[in-house]
Formats: sequence, C-alpha cells, structure tokens
Amino acid sequence: MSAPPVRTLTARPLAPEAFAPFGQVLGGRAEPGRRVNLGSATRHDRAASLESDRPEALPNVAIFRCDPRTLPFRGTLLERHPHSTQLFASLRGGRWLLVVAPALADGAPDEARAVAFACGPGEAVNIARGCWHHPVIALGEPAELLMLSWEDGGAGDCEKRPLERPFDVVAPMA
Repeated sequence: MSAPPVRTLTARPLAPEAFAPFGQVLGGRAEPGRRVNLGSATRHDRAASLESDRPEALPNVAIFRCDPRTLPFRGTLLERHPHSTQLFASLRGGRWLLVVAPALADGAPDEARAVAFACGPGEAVNIARGCWHHPVIALGEPAELLMLSWEDGGAGDCEKRPLERPFDVVAPMA
C-alpha cells in the first residue's frame, strides 16, 4: 500500500479575518482605547480571549527560541491544547510560520482544512482552545516568541497527533 500524497499549503499573510476561525490576531485595533501613562500611551484592554477550563492549571509565560527553517517545509504532526488558549507574540527575529487546522466533531484534526500563515516581526496570535496547529517555525532567521498558556504539567496540557497525510508549506508566488 502506498503512502498518501503530500498536500501543498501556500503560506498567506496573517490577517484577522482569515485567522478568525482559529483564534485572534492581536494588534492593529481600530477602536480608540483609553489614554494612560500621563497621556503617552493608548491602552486596549481585553485584546485576546484568554481561556482555561482547568482551575488547577496556572498561567505559563514562556520564551520560545526557534531555530530557522526554509520553505518548503514538511509538516508531519499537529498539536492542540484542549483546555487552554495559546498566545504567541513575536519578540525578536523575522518571519515565522503558523499552520492551523480546526477540530472535527470527534476532536481529531481536520487536515483537509489546514491553513498556513506567514507571520511577521511584531505580530501576535491567540490560538483558540482545542485548535490544532503545527509547532511554530521560524523562517530564514532565528525568532524569539513569547508564549502564554495555562498548564499543570499533565497530559491535558498538549495533545499531539501524527498526520495521516503530511503537508508541504510553500511561499506565495511573487
């Protein structure tokens, strides 16, 4: 029996509307916010819907230092955090790749609806609780990302699944 064919995903720029089924893009807020710090800054509260359904899990702010990869990149697994949102914010470095896929009714990843986003310096996302995603990948140069999720060190922190059909992520046509 032969292996299933590899699927090709073209990385698209990160945009709030396109990412909405998978979570939120932070930043670029249109509403006025409120002036703080003696008028030197504008504060936008509740910029992301942070969620955890486990009272014993604690917030974990971690730094991910990602080694660079090049496109095309082959993805062979997805992971999800069934009890917590997961926020990634770029701290340093260049572009980074995020591949997301919704969950099916039985909780398995919907591999056919996976989407790849090429995120840039200064961009941040909040991945919805239970949304399948590939571990983040730095593109071309190292990247440093801040991560926030709720964890208790148990098996419910992260669920991983090998893909039935791997995918290759390619850059968009110029």
